[in-house]
Amino acid sequence: MKHKKKGGFSGQLGFVMAAAGSAVGLGNIWRFPYLTAKDGGGIFLLVYFILVITFGFTLLTSDLAIGRKTKKSSIYAYGKMKKGWKFLGVLTFIVPALIMTYYAVIGGWITKYVTIYLTNSGDEATKDGYFTGFITSNVAPIAFMFIFMAITSLIVFLGVEKGIEKFSKIIMPGLFIIIIIIAVYSLTLEFSGKDASGKAVVRTGLEGLKVYVIPDFKGMTIQRFLQILLDAMSQLFFSLSVSMGIMITYGSYVDDKVDMNKSITQIEIFDTIAAFLAGMMIIPSIYVFSGIEGMSAGPGLVFISLPKVFKAMGLPGKLVGLVFFVMVFFAALSSCISVLETLVANCMELFHVTRKKITCILTIIYTVASVVICLGYNVFYFEFKLPNGSVGQLLDIMDYVSNSFLMPLISLLSAILIGWVVGPDWVTDEVQKNGEKFKRKMVYRIMIKYVAPVVFVILFMQSIGILK
Repeated sequence: MKHKKKGGFSGQLGFVMAAAGSAVGLGNIWRFPYLTAKDGGGIFLLVYFILVITFGFTLLTSDLAIGRKTKKSSIYAYGKMKKGWKFLGVLTFIVPALIMTYYAVIGGWITKYVTIYLTNSGDEATKDGYFTGFITSNVAPIAFMFIFMAITSLIVFLGVEKGIEKFSKIIMPGLFIIIIIIAVYSLTLEFSGKDASGKAVVRTGLEGLKVYVIPDFKGMTIQRFLQILLDAMSQLFFSLSVSMGIMITYGSYVDDKVDMNKSITQIEIFDTIAAFLAGMMIIPSIYVFSGIEGMSAGPGLVFISLPKVFKAMGLPGKLVGLVFFVMVFFAALSSCISVLETLVANCMELFHVTRKKITCILTIIYTVASVVICLGYNVFYFEFKLPNGSVGQLLDIMDYVSNSFLMPLISLLSAILIGWVVGPDWVTDEVQKNGEKFKRKMVYRIMIKYVAPVVFVILFMQSIGILK
């Protein structure tokens, strides 16, 4: 039976912008800053940058090369690589299928905060228990999720070139400009007052920048370093959108004439700069108004701690808060688009249906699923102890299975397939198929064959609770 045409990117710029749009999403704007803050700033930053140019590069290269060489979405790509490995494609398909159940829910939370800063000063967001009260209410989270889901679906409905590429070309440059403006502004902040003990203190944005970028190895233990290493590695999955089928799908849209080696480097640079600036935008601000103690807020950093920082800024805080949450909204939207697009592309190949039809069907399915996740904070609330020791409910379970369990497993199996079954040349030949020089070819071969499998085994064992 004839497959329906999936579409493709118009050229290298469109591809890089769309891939960067997927990478520069909630992983960078929301997750990267709170992990950096939790893990001591400069140390996490150093470890992460080293991992980007080694593991990140390896995973990104693998996914994009698999997509372009097979011209298939993830569910069929691995089976085309090697007979008997289609199961890996199925596992990869499951990841975005699970992520999509809750991504629009988080997108709805962000949409709510945009409206707060649009309609008033944002002071209500600073009240104790406000965020918890919002996500546990029965109607509001569902209503805002509907808005976010509708916008995501419309862009995917329009297709690769007219929808995703056009959106990315417009939004990505603007997103970077906003991040840079807020990041620079955060360095000008200053606080004079008293700390919790009543001692007079003066904190500046530049001091916060030092906390962010300068590693402090004082009191470092092997156990703490391993935790930082694992946190940084898990961030790579989020940040680069690898090991979840997204980059394989985007790779399948890339023309054979595109310089993939150059594109990979550009995506790495875009993603790393965005992550660095996101941290520079948030961590100095938190430090100025809340000190070192304020940096331990975890996932609530954006929704609970930052609104209090914006309020402490005074009159400029309302504008900065509005611009910030609008930026986070578009970052979340770019990520959600890439997740839904991956599902649409796979289902088009599986069921041989048109893009518009399958987009409508998946929108209905995931709207219902997202409603269930929203109700997981009230009607369906329960607590479940996960293998990694944390306690969660519906959203946390979906996040754990997709990101902490499946993604390390997929990365491990993919490294074994490429490094030891088909051989690294299967990928490197694709990267340099037009005669381009693959400067990091030896690094890729060593990483995919020897280093990556060992580290991914450790990461997987940690995620399922074998290693504490």
